[in-house]
Amino acid sequence: KKMKIIGMIPARKGSTRFNNKPLALICDKPMIYWVWKHSKEVECFDEVYVATDSKEIKDVAESFGAKVIITSSDCETATERLYEVSKIIEADLYVMINGDEPLVMAKDIVKCIPEAIPEDGFYVSNLMTDFSNPVEVVDPTNLKIVTNKDGICLFISRAPIPFPKGEMNYIYHKFVGVGAFTQEALDYYHNTPRGPIEKIEENDSFRFIENRKDCYYINAHCKTLSVDTQKDRIQVERYMKENNLDK
Repeated sequence: KKMKIIGMIPARKGSTRFNNKPLALICDKPMIYWVWKHSKEVECFDEVYVATDSKEIKDVAESFGAKVIITSSDCETATERLYEVSKIIEADLYVMINGDEPLVMAKDIVKCIPEAIPEDGFYVSNLMTDFSNPVEVVDPTNLKIVTNKDGICLFISRAPIPFPKGEMNYIYHKFVGVGAFTQEALDYYHNTPRGPIEKIEENDSFRFIENRKDCYYINAHCKTLSVDTQKDRIQVERYMKENNLDK
């Protein structure tokens, strides 16, 4: 039986660093359009939805053809928004593509999808990629990921981890805002209180890591620049124009 897989793009209007970020223009189109376009190119997705609490974002998304689900404005995290979507639309796997990742392509997105779902029904994965710029490693807006040999996440931090004390030959891994969850994983997330580390680092994955639930981080080796500031927006636009991705 073929897995039913839904793509979901969370988009909220209010952002502390960059207000109304999903509608910021990149190459004359709202940023969320590029995320939606690349998500629609994923062949195994049954459907792609934009999930938002904003009428303005809903109207813009529908204007370029996206299907929209209105979620409550109480969602504190994107994963909580995905949990709400999972209560409206049934699927075997829910793939979240963050609305601020305009450079992530369909060939990257699929890398978080497992060949089969484990028998207990619990599965969580996320993408990461190699840092290419040392400046990004020390920038606290970029999350650094540390996994074990099996790809299970050990820790995530805004600090540059691990610290290269015994060995200099290390490539740092950066968080990419694409992840896959089963309904069981979303239920677990929703029903489990935030732990102390999650509160400190403000990262969703700790809901699983702090409770010893396996959370895979898969290296997609992709070019990514999540847009958190106006300066990121300008950099993404420049990259898209140079590489003819603005069509």
